[in-house]
Amino acid sequence: MTNGQLNGLYVMDPARFDDVYGEAERTAIEAHLTIKEPPISAADLTPDLLAGVDVLVTGWGAPRLTAELLDSAPRLALVLYAAGSVRPLVTEESWTRGVRVTSAGTVIADKVADFALAQILYALKHGWRYVLTARRTRAAAVRRSELGTAGATVGLVSLGATGQATARLLARHGVRVLAHDPYAPAATAHALGVELTTLEGVFAESDVVSLHAPLLDETRAMVDARLLRSMRPDATLVNTARGGLIDESALVTVLEERPDLFAVLDVTDPEPAPPGSPLFELDNVVVTPHLAGNLGPERRLLGRAMAEELARYVAGSPLRHEVAAASMEHAA
Repeated sequence: MTNGQLNGLYVMDPARFDDVYGEAERTAIEAHLTIKEPPISAADLTPDLLAGVDVLVTGWGAPRLTAELLDSAPRLALVLYAAGSVRPLVTEESWTRGVRVTSAGTVIADKVADFALAQILYALKHGWRYVLTARRTRAAAVRRSELGTAGATVGLVSLGATGQATARLLARHGVRVLAHDPYAPAATAHALGVELTTLEGVFAESDVVSLHAPLLDETRAMVDARLLRSMRPDATLVNTARGGLIDESALVTVLEERPDLFAVLDVTDPEPAPPGSPLFELDNVVVTPHLAGNLGPERRLLGRAMAEELARYVAGSPLRHEVAAASMEHAA
């Protein structure tokens, strides 16, 4: 709970500010914060601007909470981060000084899950295969023995916020859902109706494998040739997480070896994939330009979530999207 009016400052990528914090979102925020300065970029931050700030209102392009920044902002108590992963933002020093951080990551997770669900269901009907076949042959594609959802198995790699949101959406479609996440409590999986198994089990038993893991040292290129070759006949790999999770050269090799497999890649490594990449030439890959997540007017949902968090903070209520230091080790 706070006493009196708080001072705030908007600091983020100016090109994205209006996308995230529209008039309604700013009005809601400024009902609780006195904001005297126009929005600025992290590069334009100066100690005098930070001196009296209680709350930083940020998003993509937020400043890193270094010791130097925190020394210039002795009153800083809360950071509203209208974006996903807070790794670019937080530091050991910010945790030590007790600066609270709340993120719109779960809001983004819900939109990513919507897109992942669409691709999973389309894959179970071989939708992209038919589209590309018709385009290539200039004739109607011949239907094959697509599964649909009846009797299908979907595998999720990670049960973080996006994996859990995807599992909840899949629950109404009657598919068997497997998941691999070494840090997910069994009780969480049980509540979602998900069977925990090994990473090898997810790839070998699923008709569609959907990636939702964070990109960490231990997850980089985790999807290798061995796992890809173990996939079921006619299986599909969907990646809406990070391109670096997949050994891309291995993916190209295995897709050339096994034209029955298919990949739907919303992310690549690097991103975007360079012109002339084999990913644009194979008949069993489709690449979309990072459509999962909040785009266009959907980005206002991020700003709205932060405005609602600020209202809770002022009222002394628990924050719904607060990030804890203990959660960072295995988070995105």
